[in-house]
Amino acid sequence: MHDPSVMIGLVVIFALAFDYINGFHDTANAIATVVSTRVLTPRNAILMAAVLNFAGALVSVKVAKTISSGLVDPHSATQSVVLAAIFGAIVWNIITWRYGIPSSSSHALVGGLVGAAVAHSGSIKA
Repeated sequence: MHDPSVMIGLVVIFALAFDYINGFHDTANAIATVVSTRVLTPRNAILMAAVLNFAGALVSVKVAKTISSGLVDPHSATQSVVLAAIFGAIVWNIITWRYGIPSSSSHALVGGLVGAAVAHSGSIKA
């Protein structure tokens, strides 16, 4: 059995890593139009994206509520499952970023959570 405090620490560290990777993964998608049309300089567009993404996280938790409401059975969402989900999302984001494949970090996280929960429980329950 894993020590709960170590698992919580790992989940927090991986969640922060995911958040950082999400920042550079999605910034290009968010600012591409304003930079390519020369509405904003790359520096100003990145600064604006960083400030607004941070502000958005403080203002609303609707995405977090959506992901946590009925997506997987709460009994299947163990610390190991959450850690595996975050790790899977990190790997997917890095692969798609490296090869320039457009993808969503939120979808990567949802897919990682569903995949980890299915692997944990052994089957899909309808």
